[in-house]
Amino acid sequence: MKPAWDKLMKEYEDHKEILIADVDCTAEGKSLCDVCGVQGFPTIKYGDPNNLEQYQGGRDFDALSKFAKSNLGPSCSPDHLDLCDAAKKKQIEEFMALPIDDLKAKVKEQEDALEAADKELEQMLKSLQKQYEEATKAKDAKKDAIKEAGLGLMKSVAAYRKKEKGEL
Repeated sequence: MKPAWDKLMKEYEDHKEILIADVDCTAEGKSLCDVCGVQGFPTIKYGDPNNLEQYQGGRDFDALSKFAKSNLGPSCSPDHLDLCDAAKKKQIEEFMALPIDDLKAKVKEQEDALEAADKELEQMLKSLQKQYEEATKAKDAKKDAIKEAGLGLMKSVAAYRKKEKGEL
């Protein structure tokens, strides 16, 4: 992926509104990566610098370039109201009218809700993992009981009888 990414960075190096860059999250860039929620490598983020999204597409140059051409650049924001539909403009106006402390509180509330959703999923996955492990143990115990009850010997006897007498 690195060669494709480097080629994409070169393609956009002089662009006035789009930044394609890489950050070493193990060195000087660690604090930026922590703020942006980078948890694994390589991670690709895009969008508003204040609200970066996780890129989920292909990692070859063609996929990256196609995505960049159709998704990167200015988008609806207080700096680019001309790119907003009426509903988003109204939302921005409402947010701009809020006292900054109220706006920060709303941001925190929504971020907490996102974190809670992640934690709910994590708990569900732990529960499912536990159920899976218990079901696997129960299945293995049943299989062992069936085998202990003579399944292997039954198959051997059936094969023997078929071979000896043509019964089955």
